[in-house]
Amino acid sequence: MQIQISGHQVEVTPALRDYVQTRMERLGRHFDNLTSLNIVLTVEKLEHRADGTLAAAGRVLHAVANAADMYAAIDGLVDKLVAQLRKHKEKVTSHRAKEALAARLG
Repeated sequence: MQIQISGHQVEVTPALRDYVQTRMERLGRHFDNLTSLNIVLTVEKLEHRADGTLAAAGRVLHAVANAADMYAAIDGLVDKLVAQLRKHKEKVTSHRAKEALAARLG
């Protein structure tokens, strides 16, 4: 999976980049066919924002997280993307399971 990290009104330090990459490893545990991830970190006054767009097989997932701290915003983003990825995986696997059951019965 390719990870692209950019900053808007904020410099992406090596520490931030490492933190994002270690947190995003969690996504790979839930789904194998992840193509790319684009993350934009933004600071506006006192609000830190993390936008993420994840390209999975057959689906593009997007999430936004706001927090008072950039690390908390990244954690929130990861949690939202994991929830969306679980839901997508559940749809894909349950659909195939229903087809297999129908093929056996019919």
